[in-house]
Amino acid sequence: MLKNKRILIGVGGGIAAYKVCEVVSTLAKAGAEVRVMLTEGAQRFITPLTLATLARHPAYTDADFWQPNHHRPLHIDLGEWAEVMAIAPLTANTLGKLAHGLADNLLTNTVLASTCPILLAPAMNTDMWLQQSVQRNWAQVLQDRRYHSLAPGEGVLACDRVGAGRMAEPPELLAALESLLHTGGDRDLQGKHLLINTGGTREFLDPVRFIGNPSTGKMGIALAQAALHRGATVTLVHGVMEPALLAQAKGARQIQAGTAATMHRAMLEHQPDADWVVFAAAVADVKPTHYTAHKLPKADIPDALPLSPVPDIAADLSTHRLPHQKLIGFAAQTGDIVPPARDKLQRKKLDVIVANPIDQPESGFGGDRNQAILLNAAGEQQPVPLASKLHLAHRLYDFVLTNSTLN
Repeated sequence: MLKNKRILIGVGGGIAAYKVCEVVSTLAKAGAEVRVMLTEGAQRFITPLTLATLARHPAYTDADFWQPNHHRPLHIDLGEWAEVMAIAPLTANTLGKLAHGLADNLLTNTVLASTCPILLAPAMNTDMWLQQSVQRNWAQVLQDRRYHSLAPGEGVLACDRVGAGRMAEPPELLAALESLLHTGGDRDLQGKHLLINTGGTREFLDPVRFIGNPSTGKMGIALAQAALHRGATVTLVHGVMEPALLAQAKGARQIQAGTAATMHRAMLEHQPDADWVVFAAAVADVKPTHYTAHKLPKADIPDALPLSPVPDIAADLSTHRLPHQKLIGFAAQTGDIVPPARDKLQRKKLDVIVANPIDQPESGFGGDRNQAILLNAAGEQQPVPLASKLHLAHRLYDFVLTNSTLN
């Protein structure tokens, strides 16, 4: 999705500017065309040479803006060139200028000379961020549908304050940019509530042993990100997952459910509020029949472990579906993946299913990429070649939107 895409990065004057280096480097390595602008304040934290080296292209400053050595005004060229723009870190000063349409440097003039979607990633001290004037400017800017936000998170700030104001991390920025390049900034899921489950479940024999699987939940995080970026409200029911991975779905309501039974209860509880339900979790099929509250001595573990079935979450929610709801499943398969996926689609009365081949390179559990064949109840199918899991999530949502009526 990033190869040959034209991405313009505006860097503001804040210590979080160092995070932009990873963003620019990753984009360039992925084949994107990257251009970087630095405000005067940004140059006090990071040099144009650093960003130029990472972008494989000269970085621009206000000195370039005021030089008459361009065949056209630089801000016009950059504004018309960009497919998407990001401003990170967005300072209180630049935010105020955006809110009131002011333009007194290269960055703000380029914003006004462009029409592409713009991603905003604020960063500042907690007290600065919470000032009424700053919050008023933030709310005003977001009324313009060109602007897409990555609101600051909470944590230890450079001033040693603990609170809101920490700029979004590079993976969040990269995912949001990838989404904007796919959608063009269209929020076509706005007003929709998506209920998504993800991650593997663990069915315990005793406090330290369980039946599980190698699912990391990355596909579900990508599904949540794509939905959030397209304007949806998201509830994410997840198994045991890495906190850093869950942080990438900031903005989703997150509910931990580590076993099939707890996940089943959580999904049933939240189903009535959902427009779409996406079953992306790798839920165990069976559990040990007997659970022991203390750790079993090795000698006491039975040679033949009695097993019992666990709730079939997708099938059960299908029987409780409301008329307007869309149910979307996943089928991780080996060999010929379409027949078993289509059988699952029909048997569980789903609207769409994603068949992905876990026996193909880079397509199994735990990776950052995936490939699939999308199938719907009408018999249509669409292949998605190997790509990022975020790209697959967007292709899935495109498929559902194109092949169903959403009222």
